Amino acid sequence: MPDPKRTPVEPADAHVLVVEDNMRNFVLVARMLAYMGVQRCEWKTSGWQVAQFADTLPRVDLILMDIHLPYEDGYQALQKVRASPRLRNTLIVAVTADASEEQVRRAKSAGFDGFLGKPLDPDRFPEQIKRILRGEPVWEWM
Repeated sequence: MPDPKRTPVEPADAHVLVVEDNMRNFVLVARMLAYMGVQRCEWKTSGWQVAQFADTLPRVDLILMDIHLPYEDGYQALQKVRASPRLRNTLIVAVTADASEEQVRRAKSAGFDGFLGKPLDPDRFPEQIKRILRGEPVWEWM
């Protein structure tokens, strides 16, 4: 069920920040986003200073956040983004190979808006992102 407090965003209008330390994974995500019409995709390679970087962008609709990152992990970065008044309500989805029911519970309790397990499924990814941008919860680890 969509979150009534969120305005749905079309993929072509979405500004997405991918926080991923593996270049191959980023390229895969960026290509899948581009395929579905996302034209604005930024990349950050660590959790360190994600909130500061995101705050310099004109707009951020969705952050796809790896959990295992150098310097600061995805959970630490999430807390800093949530502490920023401008970014507090930004959709933030955990994207991790450490995918299990336990990790999903931890991500939910930490304040993530969704969870996508790696490896990402290129057949399901576009619909998952569309649902997330509509404000629908997506918690998929398998």
